[in-house]
Amino acid sequence: MHFFYSERAVNLGKQVREFVENDVIPAEFRYREELIAAGDPHHQPSVMESLKEKAKAAGLWNLFYPDAEWGGGLTNVEYAALAEIIGQSLIGPEVFNCSAPDTGNMEVLSLFGTGEQKRRWLEPLLRGEIRSAFCMTEPDVASSDPTNIALRIDRDGDNLVLNGRKWWATNLYHPHCRILIVFGRTSGEGPRHQRHSMVLVPLDTAGITVGRALPILGYQNQEGHAEISFDNVTVPAANLVGELGQGFAIGQARLGPGRIHHCMRAIGMAERALTLMCERASSRTAFGKPLAENANIQDWIAESRIDIEMARLLVMKAAWLMDTVGNREARTEIAAIKVAAPRIASQVIDRAIQVHGAAGVSDDVPLAEMWAFQRVLRIADGPDEVHKRSIALRELRDRAPVAG
Repeated sequence: MHFFYSERAVNLGKQVREFVENDVIPAEFRYREELIAAGDPHHQPSVMESLKEKAKAAGLWNLFYPDAEWGGGLTNVEYAALAEIIGQSLIGPEVFNCSAPDTGNMEVLSLFGTGEQKRRWLEPLLRGEIRSAFCMTEPDVASSDPTNIALRIDRDGDNLVLNGRKWWATNLYHPHCRILIVFGRTSGEGPRHQRHSMVLVPLDTAGITVGRALPILGYQNQEGHAEISFDNVTVPAANLVGELGQGFAIGQARLGPGRIHHCMRAIGMAERALTLMCERASSRTAFGKPLAENANIQDWIAESRIDIEMARLLVMKAAWLMDTVGNREARTEIAAIKVAAPRIASQVIDRAIQVHGAAGVSDDVPLAEMWAFQRVLRIADGPDEVHKRSIALRELRDRAPVAG
């Protein structure tokens, strides 16, 4: 493996680190204060808009985007290093216009969108003028098996008509959300993985009912995770993304880079948790000595460093394989990081919470919210068991005894 970084990528890394440490992390408290003062958990704090303008002016915008005209123009390996730094703050991704699900939606539009779809939706997303949501998970089926997805997308002349329910539509409550990519069933026949498609649906389309914003372990995220119903929602057939029945193929193209982003941000959170753990252990005294002098605390710190290094190398290997041989050949590693990174980040954050005592479960430090985010990531984007199943099946296939 060769993790090569261009001079530009190295310089961007220095800039991003300085920006996160000097601007983003110090703004977290004000961000929370503005949310509380607004009385609306989905309010857009003015400090966020100020940070976004500053990041854009500094050239730290759309760093995930592989096209240098609009974004970073970086390889997966190069952006992975930046995603780790950005991930140290829960508000970091939006500052740089590198938030999920927008990044995945922009990748879908870049790869499969028509010229008109790109002009109307991709370019405003790249400029940060609007936000988007991805509607896949459903409350009435086991969505860990995407072939169960039941929302109907039916052709009616020059239109497509959507009927069904979704939930956990991340970002839908963000004040700037304007467009949805909806995954639904367009056929009941043919191969199971060619029965679904993706459609662009403006949020203000008639027939859409936005329900409750679902909390994560009691946390109501600013962007929201919404229930949403589609009752004869009608859009032009030109809103189809790609071809009919191509939904799974598009989804796989979307998921590879997105998992790198999620996992490196998880490692960033783990790094920040380790820093907070060390600072707390060194500054807090109990039973006549600093916490850092206790053997169990030293063990947690050492285990955390080992865990983070292992996870980072596994994710970087997956990113390198994506750059060199493509998503398909990297699918085992991509599945593996989706299991390993959130699990390891959760363990490191949990140790840091324990060292902080009662403060660790408060909102005086970001640890509790980080832990909640990592816990849900073990379910979001495919639960651990699905990824482990796919890894195991490939291992069994590759190691099957030769007949005769």
